[in-house]
Amino acid sequence: MIERLYVKNQLSFKACDIHFDKGLIVFTGPSGAGKSVLMQGLLSLFGYGEPMADVMECSIERELGLDGFGFEEANPNIFKYVKSKSARYFVNEQSISKKGMMELSRTFVNYLSVKDNSEFENEKLLTLLDGVCARSIPEHFNEVMHFEEIYLTYKKFKEELDELEKQEQKVEELKEFARFEIAKITEVSPKIGEDEELLAFKKSLSKKEKLEISLKNASAIFSAESYVQEVFALSDTSSAFFDECMNELRALFEKENEKLEALDEIDVEAMLDRIEKIAGLKKRYGSINETLEHLEKRRLELEKYENIAFEKGKLIKEVGRQFTHITESAHHISRRRKESLPLLEEKINDYLKQLYMPPISLAIEEGPLSGLGIDLLHVELGKVDLKKISSGEYNRVRLAFIATHNDFLQANGGILVLDEIDANLSGKESMSVANVLKQLSVKYQIFAISHQPQLSSMADMHFIVIKETNNESNVHLLDENARIKELARMISGENITEEAIDFAKSLLKSRDL
Repeated sequence: MIERLYVKNQLSFKACDIHFDKGLIVFTGPSGAGKSVLMQGLLSLFGYGEPMADVMECSIERELGLDGFGFEEANPNIFKYVKSKSARYFVNEQSISKKGMMELSRTFVNYLSVKDNSEFENEKLLTLLDGVCARSIPEHFNEVMHFEEIYLTYKKFKEELDELEKQEQKVEELKEFARFEIAKITEVSPKIGEDEELLAFKKSLSKKEKLEISLKNASAIFSAESYVQEVFALSDTSSAFFDECMNELRALFEKENEKLEALDEIDVEAMLDRIEKIAGLKKRYGSINETLEHLEKRRLELEKYENIAFEKGKLIKEVGRQFTHITESAHHISRRRKESLPLLEEKINDYLKQLYMPPISLAIEEGPLSGLGIDLLHVELGKVDLKKISSGEYNRVRLAFIATHNDFLQANGGILVLDEIDANLSGKESMSVANVLKQLSVKYQIFAISHQPQLSSMADMHFIVIKETNNESNVHLLDENARIKELARMISGENITEEAIDFAKSLLKSRDL
């Protein structure tokens, strides 16, 4: 329950500090006084619509389950937004986003707007029907929650299977490409360091002819060796240094000649072809190391592709097993819902009768499997499409659903904000709406704007919104005499008659009976 609402600079409202009790709270006043502005300010505090005030704050003296949203409970809980360049929202002085505020407030604030048709969404209708089922079978809600869990598991496996089947359509192309790359690398079978050795051979080949000529020409030195030895002998000089050099020279010549012989045995064309193939692999994959890593990767991929049929078979079996299980559960839940449907229909029609509306009929048909089961719940108002009825009729149908929701699901009540619920109704119809709202106000704290005396007379708190001569809006709680005067104004207009005053008194008197 909202105990206090503080507003600062909400369009025509400069500042107001309003205190509330529980029950039905109605705002009346001349058109353009600011009733809708005030109500929209209250809603914007909970994330519904854009805030227009500089500051909006309310206190709620009730446990709201804030710990489930990461906030500490307080007594009272304080909801606030402050607008400077942008609106900032707070719950018990902890910052929260606008979206987060709306998600949190939905657990205790129900806003029935003119454009809202959420009461007739399949999910909400089935939740209401499940509440009826749970009245006689308490474990029904747990079974519905368990069904949602196993459906999510089934959905996960089904998505995996769908993805695998998409891969399977491409798998032959992928397998062919993997085989092609494996064959291309395996054909060359490069070895680490081989590219450097081949380049060294290639470099040697480019010098082979020059080396042969140089060795042939330099071999003349050995024919003059004996003459040099003779010079050393005649000069009584040691030839050790010369002998050592000549031995090293012979070793060098022998080594180079062996290389030349080895090069003569090489298939030059084959070697150049291999160099070219290895260069092609390196250009495509990087180094030889990277080429061999890519080969291993492709082999693993090919193995995976070859196993897809096996994996698919396993998934098909698992998905089939889960589908059978959840289908059985969905049909079990559906049977319960169908058994409880007459009771739900009866309860809604009880309220519709009070609201002077024709009865609705409810029908369940089987739809596609989802987290809600297999049920599609349809609402029909006689032979009339709900989308084609008047706004007054539409609001009363929605009110009947909200009242039924309160009977079966709203154990702890909450806050209900109504957007001119009795607009365009006759006096009798307006009173029927007032009576239903009075019943709801036992659990709900209800905020409503009204232009009808019937609903206003039933209020536990009646506020008037007026616009002063300075164009500033203000809110005042009416005492008994002021209520009579305001109700009489609503009945006869600005020129209040004695008959209007008598009727206003009779409305207030009938409220207390």
